[in-house]
Amino acid sequence: MKIFTSQPLSDILAWAYETLKENNTLTFEVLNPDIGRGNYAGESVTVDDITYVYRSYKAWSDLGEILFCRMLTPKILTEHTVQITYEKLDLGDSFHHSDAKEEKYGTASRFSAIHKNEEPAFLSSYLRALRSVKVGTRKRILNLGINTGDEFDLIRSILSQEEYHNIELIGIDHSISAIEKARERFDEGNATFYVHDINDLASLELGRFDLIITIGTLQSPGIEFKPLFMKLVQEYLTPNGALILGFPNCRWMGGEMIYGAKAPNYPYSEMTLLYKDVYYCKKYLQQKKFRVTLTGKDYVFLTGTKIHSIS
Repeated sequence: MKIFTSQPLSDILAWAYETLKENNTLTFEVLNPDIGRGNYAGESVTVDDITYVYRSYKAWSDLGEILFCRMLTPKILTEHTVQITYEKLDLGDSFHHSDAKEEKYGTASRFSAIHKNEEPAFLSSYLRALRSVKVGTRKRILNLGINTGDEFDLIRSILSQEEYHNIELIGIDHSISAIEKARERFDEGNATFYVHDINDLASLELGRFDLIITIGTLQSPGIEFKPLFMKLVQEYLTPNGALILGFPNCRWMGGEMIYGAKAPNYPYSEMTLLYKDVYYCKKYLQQKKFRVTLTGKDYVFLTGTKIHSIS
């Protein structure tokens, strides 16, 4: 087994890349991070006359993600060291590779196995956005790309029954099976779901909304991003309306949410298109007198509230 003591991370990364070319797993021995907790990565820790470079479990987990691996449960080897094992992710196990359209995101698809509300990086940022727009004070909420309703479910869970039942919820998605499931999940009478093309919202005659939410949808193929975004602001928001826009900065594969947006023609994460779209929306909303915040990591959340609205 490979043992790392004072070697720099660059050496470990190079070794890992080479090892994974021929193997589905790699295993190595390092200083137990619990021994040097409180140190920063790169600090020296000497134990029994052996000098180690300290790295936390978070650092080892991050390295696994960069290598497109999952980190298995570490094993204690000696009084001072642990065994770290990485296992390659099945990169083909992803809804991103599906050629389907309507049911690419249906209940029988690989996408249906994803529960974003169980991912801490998504949940904490989405909760912050909901609280920022004071979701309990909103009377009409529209969600574009609602799928089976997870984003409404979180709203339901954080509000009192009275607050929740005073809100009219409208969800739109192109997946028939996903909308059928959403209707089953939300049978209290205050939620309506449509199977519809969001490029053609006008035909539904929906009126205006106090809050519009769309996460991971506006940048989808077939969506006219800028015209649709401007139309939402101009024609579907009330004067004091708010928006929550979620831009994916991750990929889903092998049961993991992997940080970094994937752009065409790049073998690695390249985020120019992401930043370009986020900045466009931010600048446009600021021109319309919105207060805009950007939060998140694996999903970038843009939250816009009217500057003259109740704070």
